[in-house]
Amino acid sequence: MQGLPLLQKDRKSEGLLLDQPLDFNIAMANMKKFKNKSKLVNLKAIRNEAEKYIKELKVRPDDIDLHARKLSGGNQQKVVIAKWLCTKARIFIFDEPTRGIDVGAKVEVYRLMNQLVESGAIVMMISSDLPEILGMCDRVLVMSEGKITADLTIKEASQERIMKAATGG
Repeated sequence: MQGLPLLQKDRKSEGLLLDQPLDFNIAMANMKKFKNKSKLVNLKAIRNEAEKYIKELKVRPDDIDLHARKLSGGNQQKVVIAKWLCTKARIFIFDEPTRGIDVGAKVEVYRLMNQLVESGAIVMMISSDLPEILGMCDRVLVMSEGKITADLTIKEASQERIMKAATGG
């Protein structure tokens, strides 16, 4: 897989096809993977892959025929993550990964991000949630008006330093 998966902050309009079932949403970023020798899409392979990720990511309810619209925000986010995991990418950009999801789902998303890092993947996170940044990141780049205003190790980073760099102060 070539490319750089971006897990968009607005999963409902940019990350999912809400009126499509979970198996299609998971497979859609990598349909080439599911074509057989005749160049036809192997629906059984899509279902098997989707079932694997739904189980692994603990998507609830776990019905692959369910349309994405029927899921909670946290479970929708898990389906978006599954879509990009299915591509076997090794670099991921998470844009506001926990926006609009409950605390339990946040913990699951953080766990998944940490598992990616532990497996050797690179995870970049864009977030406006300072506690999230300080709790999840090894390095913090702060931007203001389209320019990097600070490059901090997590040991150097604090809410005060980040806010100062973000506001140009």
